[in-house]
Amino acid sequence: MSNLTLWSRPAFDVDRWVHDFFGDGAGWLKPITDEAGFHPAAEIVREDEDAVVRLELPGVDVDKDVTVEVDGGQLVIHGERRDEHGGQADGRTLREVRYGSFRRTFRLPEHVTGDAVAASYDAGVLTVRVTGAYAGSEPKRIAITK
Repeated sequence: MSNLTLWSRPAFDVDRWVHDFFGDGAGWLKPITDEAGFHPAAEIVREDEDAVVRLELPGVDVDKDVTVEVDGGQLVIHGERRDEHGGQADGRTLREVRYGSFRRTFRLPEHVTGDAVAASYDAGVLTVRVTGAYAGSEPKRIAITK
């Protein structure tokens, strides 16, 4: 009868492999840093005559760290996601969340003023409604004369 092994220890040392990649933080797996900050994901949808801009901002204190402005015909949303953890303690931290300042700018139709813009925040999503952004934007057919 032969000796049959269904499972055996891998030929390489798993503990050493994990240490090589995660041990001192010098491997390819490092926290992502970007001196320019980050760009939160945005979505713009049309709801009847209004434009609705949604930005994903989980973990951001919108009362202290986010500003929504209308400036020079543009909707400007800027702020900061603060690192509450203060950096990594032992080099074994994986971060896929970006921290730092952000700025998103969206061009507005000429007829939109600051009074037409309202913002709310719920469940990590900042929603900015631009009332009447699409008002009068339907194409008008022009007759051709001969």
